[in-house]
Amino acid sequence: MHPINLFIIVLVLLQGWTVADAKPKPKATAPEKPPAVKPVAPAKQIINIAYLSQEQTVPAALSNLDPFIQNKGLLGSELAISDNTTTGQFTGQSFVLSKFIVPVDGDVEAIFNNDIAGKFQLVVSLLPAESLNKLANSAGGKAILWFDAATSDDSLRAEQCRFNVLHLLPSRAMRADALAQYMMKKRWTKWFLVVGTAPEDKLFADAIKRAAKRFGSTIVAEKIWEHTYDARRTAQSDVAVFSRVDEYDVLVVSDEQGLFGEYLDYRTESPRPVIGTQGLIATAWHRTHEQWGATQIQNRFKEQAGRWMEEQDYAAYLAVRAIGEAATRTKSNELTAIKDYILSPAFALQGYKGNPLSFRPWDGQMRQPVLLAAPRSLVAVAPIEGFLHPKTELDTLGVDEPETTCRMNVTP
Repeated sequence: MHPINLFIIVLVLLQGWTVADAKPKPKATAPEKPPAVKPVAPAKQIINIAYLSQEQTVPAALSNLDPFIQNKGLLGSELAISDNTTTGQFTGQSFVLSKFIVPVDGDVEAIFNNDIAGKFQLVVSLLPAESLNKLANSAGGKAILWFDAATSDDSLRAEQCRFNVLHLLPSRAMRADALAQYMMKKRWTKWFLVVGTAPEDKLFADAIKRAAKRFGSTIVAEKIWEHTYDARRTAQSDVAVFSRVDEYDVLVVSDEQGLFGEYLDYRTESPRPVIGTQGLIATAWHRTHEQWGATQIQNRFKEQAGRWMEEQDYAAYLAVRAIGEAATRTKSNELTAIKDYILSPAFALQGYKGNPLSFRPWDGQMRQPVLLAAPRSLVAVAPIEGFLHPKTELDTLGVDEPETTCRMNVTP
């Protein structure tokens, strides 16, 4: 063998080469990347809320200046859903409002049983007291947390209270106490009470009498307004005669339907201010209120609705916002978690009235400041400075825990 060939063979054996190794290798190709997988957004937690109301028969109007507004409350709840949704974008929660508006002659109970019971756990109610109690006490209603945005009945917060009903509007007792505090501050302690013939008028009159006794005022005279004629035609002469009573500081009127109260001011025998359901009123909300960010929500509501926000609109707004606050804080859409948080000391809702709002665990009433307003001006906000309470001055308005006859916390 030629020496050169022998050298090559030895070299191949020493370096581990093969003939195949001597061949040029194909260039390595980069491995194919798997198709990009888009990240899946976490499913939103849904909080379903039902809104239940019944249209009302248009009442006989005392004045054409204030048109009758059907379905008060609806637009307030929709505005609150918008606010809840804004927060929900950051918390992964979605708030859905389902509206059930029963016609005047419709069957509220049937709508509830068919469309709400067993499907919703949170219901905002704009129903009268009798209908609300009936539904809340039914088998399907007991599994629901009701937010009463329509009534001010003290009985619903007392002997007729329900463990599953929360109340957003101030009670009659809260309204009367707010007026009494301001009257005491002004030292107008002698009251002439004028009461209408409607059952609601008597209920507010009872609240006024309780407030007078509680805050040291005296009802020097009480009369029932029984006139059935048109007050507009006879007010000038008859009110003067009607108001001839013992010396008094202020006339307190109880006329929730507005049948005669507007015609007492400036027509009494003695020049005295009018308060109560007309004149200076105690209310949850008023168009003249502008403090603590109220102007902002007033403008937002007016832009959406084309009218001023009414009490029921404000109450429905608070109801939906309370649900939103509780769901956000607990990160839950479960009834028990939401209710427990709402009734806990940790719950605080901003209501554009200075102090945070919360619920009284003993009767389900929302504790809140009460506005004292004349037709075109906000006069004061109760509780009035100087009225103290060991826990919160807001509990100087209405029925305090030691006074309550409600046993809401007893599980049925």
